[in-house]
Amino acid sequence: MSSQSKIEWTEQTWNPTTGCTKVSPGCKHCYAETMAKRLTAMGAGGYENGFQLTTHDYRLTQPLKRKKPTVYFVNSMSDLFHEDIPDTFLDKVFNVIRETPQHTYQILTKRSERLPIYFQTRECPKNVWLGVSVEDKQYGVPRIDDLRKVNATIRFLSIEPLLEDIGEIDLSNIHWVIVGGESGPSARPMKAEWADGVRLQCDIQDVAYFFKQWGTWGADGVKRAKHVNGRKLNGRTYDSYPINVTSYA
Repeated sequence: MSSQSKIEWTEQTWNPTTGCTKVSPGCKHCYAETMAKRLTAMGAGGYENGFQLTTHDYRLTQPLKRKKPTVYFVNSMSDLFHEDIPDTFLDKVFNVIRETPQHTYQILTKRSERLPIYFQTRECPKNVWLGVSVEDKQYGVPRIDDLRKVNATIRFLSIEPLLEDIGEIDLSNIHWVIVGGESGPSARPMKAEWADGVRLQCDIQDVAYFFKQWGTWGADGVKRAKHVNGRKLNGRTYDSYPINVTSYA
C-alpha cells in the first residue's frame, strides 16, 4: 500500500517504481538507496531487487482505493522519469492520476530533459505538481528551464540538498521552492546565506518558499550525531505553499 510520509511537505507516498541510478552530486548520499537496503534486509515486498530499478504494476491501483483527497509524493523511492522506465508505464501512472482528481500528486525528477519530450504530445494532468531537483549550479539550475517548458498547474523546485551558493536564478513561471540541507552521517554542510539567498529571490519574484530542514549540520556550522537541527532559518519557520490543496475535478 501507499504509506504515510514523514516528509514535511506531503501526506502520503506512492511508489509505482522503486530503485534508481545516480546522475548528479545530489545523488551521492541517496536516502532512498539506504532505505531500500534496509527494506530488502527486512524482506519487505517490492524490494526483492534491492535498489535496482523496478516497475510495480500491482501498485498502480493504490490511489484508486483512497477516496479522501490526499497529497501524494510520487516515487519517493525512485525517479519516475528515469530513462529506463518506458513511456507506456508512465502513461499508466498518469492515467491513474487523471482518474483520481480528488488527489494531488507531487512528482520530482532529476531527469528534467525528459519532461518536455514526454509532455510534448501529452497534457500534464491538472492535479499534478511537477518539480525538479536543484542541488547546485552545474547540474541543478539547468533543470529549471526544462521544467518551465511543461504546462503544469504547479511547477516547483526541490533545492535539497543545497550544496553550494547557486547564485541568481530565474524563477519565472515557478510557483514553489523547497530548500533543505542534507541528512545522514556523511552529510555535506549547508550555509545559512545560501538558503537565505534563495529565500530573498523568492520574495522578490513572488514565489512561495518552504524551508524544510537543516539536516545533520546546523546553522551554527556544527555537525550533530542525529538530525536535531529543526526547520528555522533566521529564527523563524518558512512553510509557504503555492496554493490551497483542493480538488481538481
